[in-house]
Amino acid sequence: MKTSLNRETLAQQAPKLAELTREVLFDDIWQRDQLSARERSLLTLATLTALGRVEQLPWHIRFARQNGLNRDELVESFTHLAFYAGWPAAVTALNYLEDNTCPSHE
Repeated sequence: MKTSLNRETLAQQAPKLAELTREVLFDDIWQRDQLSARERSLLTLATLTALGRVEQLPWHIRFARQNGLNRDELVESFTHLAFYAGWPAAVTALNYLEDNTCPSHE
């Protein structure tokens, strides 16, 4: 499976998209007060899982951990998603969680 672009490779391949990602998405949308970064991570993981955008899951799982979600909460989120996004989507997301070797408790 091909790995997703990171910040550096995205900037090399699509400089404008990298700029918009940084300035609009992370420096604006992710910083708005209406939702916490933790809540935004949950929404992002749910969306990526439901849409099958698995290439983005590893980075966003790590980011969710930085935003305060622990392994048990991530497992519970993916379990919950099984009923709304489907079993295959949830199991796939759980596989990516295991790749990130999240400890059970912080």
